[in-house]
Amino acid sequence: MTRLWLVERSYDDRNLISFTYATVDGTQQLRKELSMTLLRRRSRPITAAIEADEEELSAVDETDREQFATEAQKMASEHDPDDEI
Repeated sequence: MTRLWLVERSYDDRNLISFTYATVDGTQQLRKELSMTLLRRRSRPITAAIEADEEELSAVDETDREQFATEAQKMASEHDPDDEI
């Protein structure tokens, strides 16, 4: 299992919220999309960090690596993994 930290949250016009979690070195990511309705009904909160299997992860584009690493390191230093975000 690999720990990933929330580095990006975005909304679209279809009422979907995308969450991007990345490793502290910014090289691996996991994206999740949830509808507002599902998010409200969800029993587990969105947290500062998650654990994921290696096979669930994808590579971060080189142009985003530094930003994702910076954001992941900031989240890791300011939050406990299970802090609600």
